[in-house]
Amino acid sequence: MTNTIFDFIGGTTGEWKVLQMTTLKGDSLPKVTHVDKISSSLLNRFEGIWSLKGIVSNLRYTEKADKDQLVAVQEDLGRSQATCAALIPIRKNDAWWNLAQDERRKIMENQSRHTHIGMQYLPAIARKLFHSRDIGEPFDFLTWFEFAPEDEPAFNELLKKLRQSEEWQYIDREIDIRLRKVE
Repeated sequence: MTNTIFDFIGGTTGEWKVLQMTTLKGDSLPKVTHVDKISSSLLNRFEGIWSLKGIVSNLRYTEKADKDQLVAVQEDLGRSQATCAALIPIRKNDAWWNLAQDERRKIMENQSRHTHIGMQYLPAIARKLFHSRDIGEPFDFLTWFEFAPEDEPAFNELLKKLRQSEEWQYIDREIDIRLRKVE
């Protein structure tokens, strides 16, 4: 079984060079020049300025038909042409977490159309969601995107659409970290 726990370590060395760190809501993270994404464990052992931990989990708001479509279209991470990446840690506020599961799903899919919007940009933009809330991390989710340089305008359009959705009214901390693979 492949490891489902990952650390995103910000520091002065790593596989990904930081091009820009933009704090959109809430507290920022200390500035770093590089980020490394490594398979890990629940132990906190790292060398860097900061570390964010996340777990690959089941798709919590996705219905079977959407999941089947995602699996059929989305490409894996690590494609050779995907030399650009973005790490976007997100935390949602208490109002979000006080909603029942079906209420959150209704906002995500029926009103914000989160999965539908994301599918419009597949397979060019690959993504993986890491859950962090249940392991006591400072963010609820770490979203990792990879794409080719020529797909960056489409990636920016994707983020714009998502950030304009009702779901984003519940976000109280978000940092957009843009990266380029170190050659």
